[in-house]
Amino acid sequence: MTTRTSHILLVMSAFLAGLVIFLGIFLFATGNFGGSGPGASAIGGPFKLIDQNGKPFTDQDLKGKPFLIFFGYTHCPDVCPTTLFEVSELMNALGKDADRTKAVFITVDPERDTAAAMKDYLSSFDPHLIGATGDRKSIDAAEKAYRVYAKKIPTKDGDYSMDHTALVYLMDKDGRFVAPFSLKRSPEAAAADLRKYM
Repeated sequence: MTTRTSHILLVMSAFLAGLVIFLGIFLFATGNFGGSGPGASAIGGPFKLIDQNGKPFTDQDLKGKPFLIFFGYTHCPDVCPTTLFEVSELMNALGKDADRTKAVFITVDPERDTAAAMKDYLSSFDPHLIGATGDRKSIDAAEKAYRVYAKKIPTKDGDYSMDHTALVYLMDKDGRFVAPFSLKRSPEAAAADLRKYM
């Protein structure tokens, strides 16, 4: 076996190992391990938070409509504002059908993301977006229900950022997890996909 062949085999083996690890993490995050029926997916569940207007907001407020849930925080430099912009574009593409669904942005940083901070932040996006916050215990429970990873990362200036799961979860009318929802396509294509669950 030549050195070149050995190198190619090594690179391919590393790629395949990486792919297996990625798929394993993805399946763990989404709860899809090849099972079906009740218990196949353990994503979602009850939560008790407050919305950006300071009013109580629970999972029961979402029942009856398909909805999207995204976890992030207002100090996020890139992923969160980009995702919320894409959700806004989706809502715009839905037109009147936007009233037949919901989209929720739950903070992973409740210490800074008060209801007032969430309201101010979401004023830059589509008005259909609901912001949700609460005390640390309530946020931890919501993160656990949706299998969200979130960790505070100290920065050099004494502040911090948040490392967190960046999936957008599509939930059906009964609050059951359907699949990660891709926004990396045209708003019209995403809207057509979401309409299937209305």
